[in-house]
Amino acid sequence: MVKGRITNQLRTLRFLAGEMTQAELGEKIGVTRQTIAAIEQGKYSPSLEAAFLIAKVFGKSLEEVFQWND
Repeated sequence: MVKGRITNQLRTLRFLAGEMTQAELGEKIGVTRQTIAAIEQGKYSPSLEAAFLIAKVFGKSLEEVFQWND
């Protein structure tokens, strides 16, 4: 089994984007505020589609938003 976890910069990116709320980000990519909160807290890994959409919202690459930590 692969050990490690995905971390992210969502909270920082939301803050830098005019203090975008979790609900606003969720609306932009088609998920609930609760899903964004879970992703942000590291309790849920986003689908590949959601990860790309989140990166696109912020104009960042996947690696700038999400990191894999062993």
